[in-house]
Amino acid sequence: MPHSKSACPAPLWLPQSQLTPLPDTSTLDWLFDEGSLTRRLTRLSNDGFSVTPLFEGWQTLRADECAALDLADGSEGWVREVYLRGHGEAWVFARSVASRSALQGDGLHMDELGSRSLGELLFCDHAFQRRAIEVCHYPQAWLPNEVQSPELWGRRSRFDRGTLSVLVAEIFLPTLWNAARAHPENC
Repeated sequence: MPHSKSACPAPLWLPQSQLTPLPDTSTLDWLFDEGSLTRRLTRLSNDGFSVTPLFEGWQTLRADECAALDLADGSEGWVREVYLRGHGEAWVFARSVASRSALQGDGLHMDELGSRSLGELLFCDHAFQRRAIEVCHYPQAWLPNEVQSPELWGRRSRFDRGTLSVLVAEIFLPTLWNAARAHPENC
């Protein structure tokens, strides 16, 4: 079961220029880093990085996702929710979505990724163009029960390749901040 089906108001996703008050410098660095999060987590974990799929399947996309992908409300898409882990510990909850119509016949097989990182795939395919990063405090009700916490920072960005757009949201869990503080040399 996907974790964002709870009825709660959608967050306001903002670019850095509209963010007030600003979080601390370290948080800003993680939120607005335009490089591959997979690579950064791999570095932080000294190659102890892994992906754990939580949910993958077709479903009606949330209204904020439809708006970000320029889709009609109620559009169906592929949803992939995973934990990005360092040494087995969940550091990031990620939710990636793409519309059914754009995925069909495009050649991106999100349903075959398993424990591989979608982010790494997007960064390795130079045909994908990344749009601006937006951030918010992610709704607690949209997180898996075991990591629910208020006021967690999340970011999202849209990756476009031709008619295909993939929206990737990454929510930074307290365990990530603990690891980053413990090993600043690897950040």
